[in-house]
Amino acid sequence: SRQWRRWNRIFRRKCRDVVKSKFFYWLVILLVALNTFSIASEHHFQPEWLTVVQDNANRVLLALFVAEMLLKMYALGLRQYFMSLFNRFDCFVVCAGILETILVELGTLSPLGISVLRCIRLLRIFKITRYWTSLSNLVASLLNSVRSIASLLLLLFLFIIVFALLGMQLFGGKYDFEDMEVRRSTFDNFPQALISVFQILTGEDWNSIMYNGIMAYGGPSFPGMLVCIYFIILFVCGNYILLNVFLAIAVDNLAEAESLTSAQKAKAEERKRRKMSRGYPEKSEDEKQMLAKKLEQKAKGEGIPTTAKLKVDEFESNVNEIKDPYPSADFPGDDEEDEPEIPLSPRPRPLAELQLKEKAVPMPEASSFFIFSPTNKFRMLCHRIVNATWFTNFILLFILLSSISLAAEDPIRAESFRNQILRYFDIGFTSVFTVEIVLKMTAYGAFLHKGSFCRNSFNILDLLVVAVSLISMGFESSTISVVKILRVLRVLRPLRAINRAKGLKHVVQCVFVAIKTIGNIVVVTTLLQFMFACIGVQLFKGKFYSCSDPSKLTEKECRGYFINYVDGDPTQIELKKRIWFHNDFHFNNVFSAMMSLFTVSTFEGWPELLYRAIDTNDENKGPIYNYRVEIAMFFIIYIILIAFFMMNIFVGFVIVTFQEQGESEYKNCELDKNQRQCVQYALKARPLRRYIPKNPYQYQIWYVVTSSYFEYLMFFLILLNTICLGMQHYNQSAEMNHISDILNVAFTVLFTLEMFLKLLAFKAK
Repeated sequence: SRQWRRWNRIFRRKCRDVVKSKFFYWLVILLVALNTFSIASEHHFQPEWLTVVQDNANRVLLALFVAEMLLKMYALGLRQYFMSLFNRFDCFVVCAGILETILVELGTLSPLGISVLRCIRLLRIFKITRYWTSLSNLVASLLNSVRSIASLLLLLFLFIIVFALLGMQLFGGKYDFEDMEVRRSTFDNFPQALISVFQILTGEDWNSIMYNGIMAYGGPSFPGMLVCIYFIILFVCGNYILLNVFLAIAVDNLAEAESLTSAQKAKAEERKRRKMSRGYPEKSEDEKQMLAKKLEQKAKGEGIPTTAKLKVDEFESNVNEIKDPYPSADFPGDDEEDEPEIPLSPRPRPLAELQLKEKAVPMPEASSFFIFSPTNKFRMLCHRIVNATWFTNFILLFILLSSISLAAEDPIRAESFRNQILRYFDIGFTSVFTVEIVLKMTAYGAFLHKGSFCRNSFNILDLLVVAVSLISMGFESSTISVVKILRVLRVLRPLRAINRAKGLKHVVQCVFVAIKTIGNIVVVTTLLQFMFACIGVQLFKGKFYSCSDPSKLTEKECRGYFINYVDGDPTQIELKKRIWFHNDFHFNNVFSAMMSLFTVSTFEGWPELLYRAIDTNDENKGPIYNYRVEIAMFFIIYIILIAFFMMNIFVGFVIVTFQEQGESEYKNCELDKNQRQCVQYALKARPLRRYIPKNPYQYQIWYVVTSSYFEYLMFFLILLNTICLGMQHYNQSAEMNHISDILNVAFTVLFTLEMFLKLLAFKAK
C-alpha cells in the first residue's frame, strides 16, 4: 500500500502539472470552440446529415468534458477543485449534460428543453479570460455584483407585481373597444399585466397603453385624465429611478475592475523592475542611488508606487532620446513636451483659469530630406512658420472652409455651375494643404528619424487626405471623387490644441482612453448576445411564418383567396389572396437571431417581436394567439441582462474614465479631493454684502419688500397667476375669456407695483 500511495502522489503531481499547463488550458478552449461551433451551426432547413453530426459531436464533446472534470478532481482534490467558481460552473454544466443525455435516451424530456439546456455550455467560452487580465477582472467584478443585482431584481419584481395588480384592478377587461382592433398590451390577466408593465418600464410605445387607459374611462375628460397619474408614477419611479440603479451598480463594478487591473499592472511592473535591477550588478553605489532617485521622482509624478513604474534599461535608453514633436494620438494623455511655465501670482489659481503660452515643438537634430541641416536658415524659417499661431489659425480657417465647400456640393448634378465653382475652390484648398505638408516635412523631416512628420499616425492621416485630394483632382469620375470626403477628418486637428481648455481636454482623453478598455465590455456583451442567439435559434427556428389569412396555419393551406371585412364592417367586403410570408426579424440561424436580439436591446419595436414569439406554434406553421405566454421570460431576461445592465456598463465606463481623467490633473498634488475642495472654497469665498438705505422713507419701503411676508404674498400671487393660465382651454366660453382678461390685467398691475417698490427700495443700480 505504501508503494501504491507513493505512485499515487507522483501521478497526482504529474496530473496537476498537466491540468495547470497552458497546453491543457488551450486544449480545453479548443474543445469549447468546437462545442460553440457545433451549437451555432444549427439552423432551419438544415440537412439530415448535419443533425447526425451535431448529435455525435455533442456526445463526444460531453465525454471529453467529463474526462476533463474527473482529471481535475483527481489532480486537485475535491476541496481545491470546488474552490474555483469556474470549476463549480463546469461541474454544473457537465452534470446537466449527463442528465440531458440520460433523459433523451429514456425519452422522458422533449428535445426542445434539451437543446436550450445544451446552450448553457456556451458560457464555458468565458474561460478564455484566464490569460486576459483586464477582461478577467471585468468578468470577476460582474460576477461579484450578482448579490447587488439579485437584490435589485427582487425589488424590481415586487415593483412590477404591485403595479400589475393595480393595473388589473383599474383596466381589467376595459381595453375592448368597438374598432375591432386586437390590443395585445392589456391588463386582462396577471401574466399579460406583467408584460404590459414591463413594456412601460422599457419606454417602448408606453404612451399607446396610456391612451387606451384614458379612452377606457371615457376619453380626455375628468375621470379619464386621472388615469395618467398611474402611468406617470409607474414610468417615473420605474424608468427614471429604479432602472438607473443598474447604472450605479455598473459604475461601482467598473471602478472595482479598473482598480484591480491597475494594481495587477503595478505588481507586474514591480516584478520586472526587480528582475532587471538584478541584471546590473556592475553599477556603482552612487549610480544606483542616483538612478533610484530619478525613478522615485518619475513614479511620484505619475501617482503610482515607486517600485512599479519604470525599468532600469528603459530609463537609461530614454535619457538622451529626442522627443517626438507629435505625441501619439493613441495616448493623448502622454504628453512628452515640457510642462508650460505657470506665471507667478499672489495666490494659486486653477490651471483652467491660466492662459498659458505653449512652447514651440523642438526641431529634430537629424537632417531633413538629407539636404536641410538643423541650422539651415530655410528649415528654421519653416519651423517658425509652422509653430506660429497665425499659421495654425490660417490652416483651421481653410479646414472649415473646405468642409463647408464639401457640404455645398450638389451630389445629383455633378456638372452644375455650383460644382464647377466649388471645384476651383477645391484646387485652392488642396494647394494650401499641400504647402502645409511640405513645410512641416521640411521642418521635421519625412520619416527616417525620430520626431519626423510621418512617425505620427495623425500626420499620416493628414498626408493620406491630401494625397487623395491631389489624386482626385485628376479624375472626373464621381466614384473616385467621393474619397475627398476624407478631407473632413482634418477638422479633428483642433483636438491637438485642446490642452488649453481643461474640460475639453478631459472629454477628449476620456474618449481615447475608453476606446482601448471598452473592447472588453464589447467582448462580454457579444458573448452573451451570442449565447442568447443560440437559445433563440433552439426556441424559434422556422416558427415565424404566417399566412395573410389568420385561419390557415400551414403553407399548403395558405392558397387561394379569402374574404376580408374592412374595419370589421360586414357591408364592406374585399377578396384578398392568401400569401405565406416570413417575418422580417426571425431566428432561423444565429446571425439573424443576433440581429433580432440587437433590435430588442435597443427597445425599438420589441413588443411586436415579443407577441410574435408568444404566438409561435411549431416549425413551418402559422401563429396561434397567446399560444406560449411563458416564452416572454426569454425576452424579459435578455432585456434585463443586456439592455438594463450591460448597456449601462458602457455609460458607467465613460463616467469612471472621466472621473479618473479629472483626478489625473492633480496627480502631483499632495492633497486629496476633499482637501482641494476646501482650499478652493476658502480661496473663492467672499463676504456677503447687503444693501441698506440710509434715507428713512426709502428704508421703510426696503423693510417691506425684504420681509418674508412680502415674499410669501408674491409667491401666492405667482401661484394664482399660474393656475389662471392653466385653466384656459380650447372652445372656452365668452365669460371665461372675459374673466381671464380681467385677471391678466390685475396680475400685471400687481407685478408692476412690485417692480416699482423694489426700484424705490434698491435703486436702479
